[in-house]
Amino acid sequence: MQRRHFIQTTALTLAGFGGAEKGSADGAPAGKSLPRPVCAFTKCLQFLDFDQIAAVLARLGFDGADITVRPDGQIEPKNVKTELPKAVKTLQKAGLALPMMVSAVTDAEDPVSAETLKTAADSGIRAYRMGWLAYDFKKSIQQNLDGFRKSCEGLAKLNEKLGIHGGYQNHSGLHVGAPVWDLYDLLKEVDPKYLGVQYDIRHAVTEGGYSWMLGMKRVEPWIRTICIKDFVWGKDPQGVWRHRNVPLGEGMVPFDEFLKEYAALKVEAPISVHFEYDLGGAETGRKVTTMDPEKIYAMMKKDLEWLRDSLKRNGLEA
Repeated sequence: MQRRHFIQTTALTLAGFGGAEKGSADGAPAGKSLPRPVCAFTKCLQFLDFDQIAAVLARLGFDGADITVRPDGQIEPKNVKTELPKAVKTLQKAGLALPMMVSAVTDAEDPVSAETLKTAADSGIRAYRMGWLAYDFKKSIQQNLDGFRKSCEGLAKLNEKLGIHGGYQNHSGLHVGAPVWDLYDLLKEVDPKYLGVQYDIRHAVTEGGYSWMLGMKRVEPWIRTICIKDFVWGKDPQGVWRHRNVPLGEGMVPFDEFLKEYAALKVEAPISVHFEYDLGGAETGRKVTTMDPEKIYAMMKKDLEWLRDSLKRNGLEA
């Protein structure tokens, strides 16, 4: 296990990050201080329990985990009160932080969502990814956004009360936020300390091509957490052009250009690394994988080392 997991300094701080006013993020182990902890998005490890996940991530050298707290995830929302605190403690024992999680939360008025966020905040988690919002194409785009804006404002108020930050991931396709400019319309009246964007550069490039930087600049004040993954375009066996996820550095994402822009924001918050290329089904969250787990771990390790080199090259401490 790498030395970084046992640094005895102050607790993890998230300067300029949602909930920062309340002090350190208790989702970090006692004594851990990293401005941008590199976390593994653990959807690809749903075939393991949390003790096993903790052991694997510590061995690979990750700083923490970005776990799934959503239907069919590692923790079902109905079980969050008992299972989430246990997961945090299990990861902490291995020297790992749990500063962030992925949820299905979109509505502060939903009792299960409110309980999920309260439990997360009480456990020291200071960031969550929201669930996706779907367009109703019987309405205009603006009508949809006007309605969703009210939900976002309600979540921001709840987040402020709890001391937690919600981030909406821009995701390619027909979801709200696939064109990143949607998110400015939703968030322009919201305090970025409490609700903003979990910026996904892979999906931004998929949808934005050469213009992804414009979308990023439009929502920069609200970007706190980021997702890291890579892709290429190619034809499937039927000759249809589709995107295909690949290991970091093997695809089309201009990481140096993106990381320079991100460094300029001076955001100190966790980074989530996604592993969504072929892992024998593990990449989709399957509980049974056809790939040797050690091969999965080796690919995760390769991505982690590549990312750390890229962060260092672009002036980002991780």
